[in-house]
Amino acid sequence: MSYEQKSEEIDNKLRRVTDPFGNLMVDLFHYIALFAIGGAIFWSAVMAFIDMASEGGASISDILLLFIYLELGAMVGIYFKTNHMPTRFLIYVGITALTRMLIGDIQAHHHDPGIELLYITGSILLLALANLAVRFGSHRYPSPPIPKLDSKGANE
Repeated sequence: MSYEQKSEEIDNKLRRVTDPFGNLMVDLFHYIALFAIGGAIFWSAVMAFIDMASEGGASISDILLLFIYLELGAMVGIYFKTNHMPTRFLIYVGITALTRMLIGDIQAHHHDPGIELLYITGSILLLALANLAVRFGSHRYPSPPIPKLDSKGANE
């Protein structure tokens, strides 16, 4: 057996031992991070709701904030189940945040039109078009399925 063959054999044995451990560590990190992010979203939503309850009511801006928390929570849940980041949900969060900002701006300035309103509505339009492009692209050009791996890290 040549030196290269021995080296390759040792490398293969090392990979059979370390790859499952590395995969386990990556999965463990994902789960811990997802639980931490989900917990932070839940905690933030509960605190926002408590603030609304203590004020005796909720404005439309407060309700949109709860929708942002809902979308973020759904995004974490989808990522937890599928290991895919739903890009559309990030766009929805952006649209909802801009809508919340628009409503707050209108309420604060008593319907005083300004260039800021045009910027915000233009941004919402751009995000809506981006969402349309993402939806069209994922429908027209779907991602190939991810191959399942066995316990040794090989394709099944």
